[in-house]
Amino acid sequence: MNFDLIFEKNKKWIAEKLEIDPSYFEKLSKGQKPEILYIGCSDSRVTAEDILGANPGEIFIHRNIANMVISIDLNVMSVINYAVRHLKVKHIVVCGHYECGGVRASLESVDLGLLNPWLRNIRDVYRLHYQELDAIEDNQKRFNRLVELNVQEQCMNLIKTAAVQEAYKERVLTVHGWVFDIYSGKIVDLKIDFPAILSEIMKIYKLI
Repeated sequence: MNFDLIFEKNKKWIAEKLEIDPSYFEKLSKGQKPEILYIGCSDSRVTAEDILGANPGEIFIHRNIANMVISIDLNVMSVINYAVRHLKVKHIVVCGHYECGGVRASLESVDLGLLNPWLRNIRDVYRLHYQELDAIEDNQKRFNRLVELNVQEQCMNLIKTAAVQEAYKERVLTVHGWVFDIYSGKIVDLKIDFPAILSEIMKIYKLI
């Protein structure tokens, strides 16, 4: 990538915004009130704003390898707490994507150094659902299903947090599990039935 071109594109972008609205940046500097917290993958092909057709200020975004919500990851926990408790978002989306490199790496028996503890969380998802996954003979379909199940587990990890449980009692907050179908460009709503999944175990994780 030509770095000089980046700055030229930035100038062009500024000009385009000001042509439409001369006060665009003045308005942008006055704060944010997004209704959605989006937790997605760091993959360079799946930028949230492009996928959702969103404008600046509309979505609060956190991205990491394989869209993980890990309780001891202070980065994602800080983002969740700020978005839920201070920005008062109404929706939280965990969005995975097919052909996720992190999920694929978790399926391989390879020492990846510093990535090992991170990917182990995805391997734990496989362990929880190994009977379903091992019954899928087609490797690609098994891979895609693990992407979906990983999204489901990360949504459940969200619901286990004190910030989300507190918000549930105070106002309407909805958690969504999506997958970006990189083959077609479509967003797939997994329509996860969280009450059914958590009905027998939520007593263990209830904090509020």
